[in-house]
Amino acid sequence: MNLTSQYAEPTMTQEVFHSSEPLHLESGEVLKAFELAYTTYGQLNPEKSNVIWVIHALTGDSKAAEWWNGLIGEDKFFDPADHFIICANLLGSCYGSTNPFSENPESGEPYFYDFPQVTTRDLAASLERLRIHLGIHQIHTLIGGSLGGQVGLEWAVILGKKLKHAVILASTAKTSPWVVGFNETQRMAIESDCTWGERHELAGIKGLETARAIAMLSYRHPDDLTVKQSEREEKLDGFRAASYLRYQGQKLAKRFNALSYWTLSKAMDSHDLGRNRGGVDVAISSIEARVLAIGVNADLLFLPTETQYISQKAKRGTYKEINSTAGHDAFLIEFEQLAYFLKSYYLEQN
Repeated sequence: MNLTSQYAEPTMTQEVFHSSEPLHLESGEVLKAFELAYTTYGQLNPEKSNVIWVIHALTGDSKAAEWWNGLIGEDKFFDPADHFIICANLLGSCYGSTNPFSENPESGEPYFYDFPQVTTRDLAASLERLRIHLGIHQIHTLIGGSLGGQVGLEWAVILGKKLKHAVILASTAKTSPWVVGFNETQRMAIESDCTWGERHELAGIKGLETARAIAMLSYRHPDDLTVKQSEREEKLDGFRAASYLRYQGQKLAKRFNALSYWTLSKAMDSHDLGRNRGGVDVAISSIEARVLAIGVNADLLFLPTETQYISQKAKRGTYKEINSTAGHDAFLIEFEQLAYFLKSYYLEQN
């Protein structure tokens, strides 16, 4: 995809935006100030028409070129030589933005369990503050998957004509009871940790390991586990699937924390694009941008029909579907299919 000709050597920056203006949350609570850590790749072109804004998923961070390296980077579909790519760490996450371990200005101590409830609309509102701060008047493409897609939809409503394209991957306009149920079982696992309720950064960490193992079952498809975790010999215990899930739990616990996980899973539960907007259909149809919704045929968490629904109700919607046994996580894995869909989509718009 070439929005502009190559104009400079790609650059990467990591910065922190500090907002001293209060952020009024949907819950009625107020964040008197907040910070968002963000990473940029490339440079703005003279017309400022090459902005690609990436929104990460539940446990992602702002370094989009690392976790989406098949889509972002030199000679990839979104190349920093051509695009100005931005990704901000979501409010509540633990990679540099204000989160439960940040200082509560009212007490001078970390928030911990007093961190306010945030919704996907609140997360979008914080990104809007960052956009204004950066002086970006037009976003060419907003792209996000899963929770990132939910936040992206909320922001697309807010942005109006300031956004040209919204690419929503494996996501929904309203969180289903099925997803709420999966999230609640994960939070129950965290609650069962005897350290949950203590005011330190390792509180609930063993529970988080279990929560991640539960989540992995929703992120993958049975066929994927059959292919990758089937036994090579007969046995009574020590199964590969069991080891895989334990490993995934331990891996996340080394880089994330239970309070941020709790906060962001609650934000996902809250997602309802139609809340106070006349319903989901009205809200989707109010989006001014062109919408490309990409589902995954084997997604057991955010069903492909839910993603397709977004495209059906949008004023200018297009639907594509990834074919993969990987399940929900396919949007982070199937780079060739994603690049093909994006290329064909943009060609259709020209």
